[in-house]
Amino acid sequence: MIFVTSDWHLSHDKEFIWKTRGYNSIEEMNYDLIKKHNSLVTANDDVYVLGDCCLGGQNMLEQNRRLMEQFNGKLHIIFGNHCTPARREMYKELPNVVECAWSTMIKYQKYNFYLSHFPVLTSNLEKSSHLRGHILNLYGHTHQKDNFYQDNFNMYHVGLDSHNCYPVSLDDILSQIRKKFNECLGKAAN
Repeated sequence: MIFVTSDWHLSHDKEFIWKTRGYNSIEEMNYDLIKKHNSLVTANDDVYVLGDCCLGGQNMLEQNRRLMEQFNGKLHIIFGNHCTPARREMYKELPNVVECAWSTMIKYQKYNFYLSHFPVLTSNLEKSSHLRGHILNLYGHTHQKDNFYQDNFNMYHVGLDSHNCYPVSLDDILSQIRKKFNECLGKAAN
């Protein structure tokens, strides 16, 4: 299986992160994010984490390392705006991390996905009856509750805040994008 997620914000000491997610403390959030993740993801699954895995100063690196080592799967880390040089180096040393990059492209079921931390307009949304011709952007960063950026079918938010703090499978993402594409196609025909 392939899963995608973003913006864990482990150890982030700001209430606007952990409290708005329904937690009573940073520790409760950290524990529950690992529990939810591991309830879906096995050791053999690929997980693309689109940035902002953890926060905290230099003194938090070891704690964050221990937390991140607990996430199941082969982690592909895409750097975000909170991924400092020290955190980027820490990610590369984790035994469950298989790659790190600023962005990446993957092909799945003949669809092309551009994975980035920030939302990126990857097409001019030309009228087409074929979804496969579009590059589909999966992103985090915005902490939005909706899955689609400004209702665009080709820009899908994978952050925890729109998925009840769970990672989302690429199959589920593709199903939702197909549905949104068909809705947009129907609107264009009217």
